[in-house]
Amino acid sequence: MPEHGDWIAHSRQRLAALPLNATAETAGKVTHIADGIAMVSGLPDARLGELLKFDGGQTGFAMALDRDIIGTVLFDSTGGIDAGTRVTGTGEVLRVPVGPGLLGRVVDPLGRPLDGGEAILAERHDPTERDAPAIIDRDLVQDPVETGVLVVDALFALGRGQRELIIGDRATGKTALAVEAMVAQKNSEMICIYIAVGQRISAIERTIAAIRKHGAPERTIFVVASAASPPGLQWIAPAAGMTIAEYFRDNGGHALVVIDDLSKHAATHRELSLLTRSPPGREAYPGDIFYQHAHLLERAAHLSAELGGGSLSALPIIETDAGNLSAYIPTNVISITDGQIVLDSRLFAANQRPAVDVGLSVSRVGGKTQKAALRDVSGKIRLDYAQFLELEIFTRFGGISDKRVMAQIQRGERIRALLAQPRFESLRMVDQVALLAALNAGVLDDYSTATIGKIRSRITHWLDSSVPDLVAAISDSGEADETVRSKLADAVRALATLVDRESDGAGDV
Repeated sequence: MPEHGDWIAHSRQRLAALPLNATAETAGKVTHIADGIAMVSGLPDARLGELLKFDGGQTGFAMALDRDIIGTVLFDSTGGIDAGTRVTGTGEVLRVPVGPGLLGRVVDPLGRPLDGGEAILAERHDPTERDAPAIIDRDLVQDPVETGVLVVDALFALGRGQRELIIGDRATGKTALAVEAMVAQKNSEMICIYIAVGQRISAIERTIAAIRKHGAPERTIFVVASAASPPGLQWIAPAAGMTIAEYFRDNGGHALVVIDDLSKHAATHRELSLLTRSPPGREAYPGDIFYQHAHLLERAAHLSAELGGGSLSALPIIETDAGNLSAYIPTNVISITDGQIVLDSRLFAANQRPAVDVGLSVSRVGGKTQKAALRDVSGKIRLDYAQFLELEIFTRFGGISDKRVMAQIQRGERIRALLAQPRFESLRMVDQVALLAALNAGVLDDYSTATIGKIRSRITHWLDSSVPDLVAAISDSGEADETVRSKLADAVRALATLVDRESDGAGDV
């Protein structure tokens, strides 16, 4: 047996031979793996949301922490991971690439290209989970987000920094309305981020194709987690997209985020939570689903001038069942957002596009974000249209002889024809002012609804050619006094006369 002094010398020699950068590492192991969830034991210091690394190279995040087990959600395939696979903590949270290098690209929520292009050149990597700006750091929501859709801009105006919910049954035009808002930004400096959560690949491809054809794809970012993607990617997609948008907001820019849709995100959250054995609540959704969506949408804001004055506006989408707005997820998101645009399946079936229910829709910011010219001509439209819809119900029970009521119905029919708008026919603010000024002046009362549709489709070119000085003045100032509105109405009257004459000539032929 070696002497005590020899043993000490031998130990010192062994310690001296160790590399200077040697570190201790805590490792755990997989106890169960299924459905994109790995149950991990042996990492007592792991934190909620921490990235965990598996020996096969895959990564996941800690979603549920029990006393002895960590419910880990994987981002990729579980291939190569079995019970007993070694797992280590990273001490990091999930981060995604941000910066101008993402513009025009299609990526997954981790920032990996899906468009066949080169790897993303990121300016930096930011955490997906970030705190919302404090109240003191925010400015008033008073600058408009012009969607180019008359019924929205005139009746439910959106502002930069606002969160406006788009809600309705399946196949009622929710995504189409959001895409219209994105297409309209081709004439602004706003960056658009489209986040697809749980959507069919074919539907995502149609959306991307529409933006590339009609919008400004070079200022658009597509964050895609399709229905075929692992649940982990679908779960982090909204937060990842918001982080990407916040880069532009925090640098003084303006961003519009479309989340399509949060009902599928909620279903994914419920699935992952139940698999990680979180207790269910109402409709089997865990109680923190409200926190998840509230925390996400609170990140939309218009920053103060001291912080650059940038803005992030959000258009989350929710799908309802049979128009049930009182279900758990719809009521949650309605209470979180600053208003909702409700799309009605009956209006859609009646070919009223966009199928906006003006009675249930609301913008809690409203006219504060409208330019004065548009606000002055749109004040009575909603009330007149709502009254017409009520009166129209009674016409089904028999004829109406009262001339005043008949005049209201005829005016309502023309309002409806004016608010119906084909896809990808965006209207500028000055176009909308001209059409509504003509409507208020009674110019459109003598023309059929078909003629009104033709007037709307030709109004942009007509104003640019007939009254370019008025177009420039209203676009610059955002104001139109009574004299200017009268000139715009006269311009629309001249166009209506031309369209009506052309229609009569076509009929004679």
